[in-house]
Parts: sequence; C-alpha cells; structure tokens
Amino acid sequence: MPKLSVILPAYNAAKTINRSINSILGQSFSDFDLIVVDDGSSDATLEELSRYSDSRLKVFSNDHHGVAKTANFALQQSTSDLVVRMDADDFAHPTKFQKQIEYLQKFDLDVVGCQIKICNESAHCPLSMKRYEDWINHETLLASQISMLRFVEFPLVNPTILAKRSYFKIGFEDNDLPEDYELFLKAISNGMKFGKVPEYLFDWFDHGDRLTRTHQSYSPEAFDLCRKKHLRLGPLNKVSEVDLWGAGKTGKHWMRWLLAEGIDVRHVYEVNQRKIGKTIHGTKVLSFDTIKFDLQTPLVVAVGAVGAREQILEFLRLKKAELQSHVWFVA
Repeated sequence: MPKLSVILPAYNAAKTINRSINSILGQSFSDFDLIVVDDGSSDATLEELSRYSDSRLKVFSNDHHGVAKTANFALQQSTSDLVVRMDADDFAHPTKFQKQIEYLQKFDLDVVGCQIKICNESAHCPLSMKRYEDWINHETLLASQISMLRFVEFPLVNPTILAKRSYFKIGFEDNDLPEDYELFLKAISNGMKFGKVPEYLFDWFDHGDRLTRTHQSYSPEAFDLCRKKHLRLGPLNKVSEVDLWGAGKTGKHWMRWLLAEGIDVRHVYEVNQRKIGKTIHGTKVLSFDTIKFDLQTPLVVAVGAVGAREQILEFLRLKKAELQSHVWFVA
C-alpha cells in the first residue's frame, strides 16, 4: 500500500490535465498512487490520460455527478492513510508532497496546506486576485490565524491540501454550498489541527472556466450561507448575545443577520469617528478604545476595509483578548 494517495476529479480538462498530472508524477516523494476520476467529460480528457504508462496512475470513468461526489468516489478507491486533493488545472512544485508530509509530522497536524502563486495562463497573478493571494500567503499563514479567520473565507486553497485520511472521510457534501469550505469548517469544529507550510509549493491557475468562477455553489452568496451556517452551529451555538466591531456596510449586514437569528448585539464598536455616537438597530456605536471584554460574550469583528483586520488584531493582542475562543472575524 502506498504511503500517499492523490485524488483528482477531472471534468472537461483536456487542455490542462497534462500540466497537473506531470507535476504529480514528477514529485520528489514517489510513494503514492494517483487516482484520477473522469466525471463524464465530453472532451478529450480520457484520451489525454490514456497516453500515460506510469503504474502509479489509476484512471476511472463515471457519468457526470459533480465534483463533490466525484471526489468522494476517488477517496473510496484509495487506501493510503495520507491523502492529497488535486485539481486538473493546477501545478504542484516538485517538493510539495515531501515538505508537506514532513511539516504535518513535525507539528502533529491533521491537515496541511502551503503558500501559493495565483497564475493566469500567462503565468501572472491577476490584479483582482492579488489581495486574496496575500491573504492566503501571509494573513492566514499561522495555525492561529487559520482558526480565527475561518469565517472570513477558506484560509487554505483546496488543491494544496495534504491530510490524514480522517479529514476526507468526513466527506464532501453535494449541496448548494462550497463543498471544500464546508468540509474544512466541519473538520476544524471537530478539533482537527491545521497548518500551512511557509513556502511557495503550488501554482493555482485562475481562468474563466474554473469551477469556482462558474458554479453557483462558489458564489459569494453561497460562501455567506456556509460561514453563517457553521458560525451558528459552532462558536455562536446557544449564544444569546454578542458584541460587534464594525458599523460600516459589512457590520450592518452582520447585525441584521444576528438580530434575525435571535442574537442580541450588546455593543457596537467602531474606529471611524463619524460613526461613533450614532445608533444602529437600537444599539449605540461606541469608540473602539472603550471596549471591555467579557468571556461570556463573543466579539464578532465585521470589517471589510483593506488592512482593517490586521490593525484590529494588533489592538486586540495588546488588550490581551482571548483571540482563540472569544473573537471571530467575519466578512
């Protein structure tokens, strides 16, 4: 039995599958099998796969069921205790598997990602993705950041993940929510430990046909539903009152949701002097420097301005707030 299994769902990926397959077969760590499941492609994906003779490659062909069911099927065909999730249009650097396994074992993690380079087909990062690339590579590099910022966005890029089999056995749900983000939120709520190798080991290709750009399950509305669902099931389960940081557009959106969920907003804190003293949905906006922490009352930080989270995080550290169990950043 190989030490590692790579599961790779593919759908109409004839133009990119070779880049992905070649990057896997060229890994410095070689004790793996690569399980590719063609999800009912109508192009030449299977023809491209038939060109390979590497015994580590196992190809399956199914009717079209979507990425969640296809990834679950791929896992069922694997046997290894460690599993990598790969996409059909990306590129893993040659030492990715080796360095991720070493990192996972060194820090006793369940799931490990890595830093990334976001590329278009000209190998440049689109300007529209630069902020997200910085967020993945720097703002969510540490395990504590991954946990605390998990309700902002998915802090790992899904095809960078190498994990213990138990992570993937939770299963990808086939619903109207982003299946990779939902799996992550379930796993971290169950106590699984996450980390990220502080090295650039993966090229994540962004293009107009990418599933995350074309399918409704990855729309901003779907991510919003997903984070709210798991925030309510997790940190805000049985919570009747919170404090809120943010009186702008993002903060007002979250205040409306909190109130609709039957959660009272005790205090609203804000940095912007023009908003301090005003009243939002019956709650007066207070200056951020008057904040008082009560471990029975979670603090929801709902800000969207560039750099605002980092400044708030630094302020909260100086105030010695219980960041891991009391403060939740949202978007």
